[in-house]
Amino acid sequence: MLQNRTRLILWAAVALGLVVTLAIAAGSGLLRPREQPAAVGGPFSLVDQTGRPTTEAALKGHWSMVFFGYTYCPDICPGTLQNLIRAKDQLGSKGKDVSIVFISVDPARDRPAVISDWLEANGAPAGTLGLTGTQDQVDVAVKAYKAVARKSGEGADYQMDHSTVVYLMNPRGRFVQALPYALPDEIVTQVKAAKRGD
Repeated sequence: MLQNRTRLILWAAVALGLVVTLAIAAGSGLLRPREQPAAVGGPFSLVDQTGRPTTEAALKGHWSMVFFGYTYCPDICPGTLQNLIRAKDQLGSKGKDVSIVFISVDPARDRPAVISDWLEANGAPAGTLGLTGTQDQVDVAVKAYKAVARKSGEGADYQMDHSTVVYLMNPRGRFVQALPYALPDEIVTQVKAAKRGD
């Protein structure tokens, strides 16, 4: 009888120790699943439209709508920018923490001043980020976002084949979803749903 009671007390002490250990581990974050590396997005090192070095850290602290293109693009790129500008306007107060990020896939022609002029000519709102860099730096960004960028044609009037998707990134700088090349209303709907966590 005494042996059974001792055994019971010993098991209770072990169970209590296990509960305390688990509580400490949970409080310290040891039991939380580690955040997996993002399948889309990641480190990059570019320069913005003012020539200032910029990394993926610029995407943190707010929502970002990131797209790839080039300033000599005749239709898709200015069209995408206009759709994002209208979507941001339509978001109203909900769009204050949403920024537009343009990454050039044509660094040979898209130097910072060229991007700055292009964004201004297209009416991009304050806070819009235009990024470029060396070809190697741009290639790293394109690869990180699983985007596509290929030169098409020869001579000064060459074109660039590139992805048309817009990447919605959350305030931690992590990919949430792809926004298709769509009307501003659809972009607004999807951004609002993402911000609500739908």
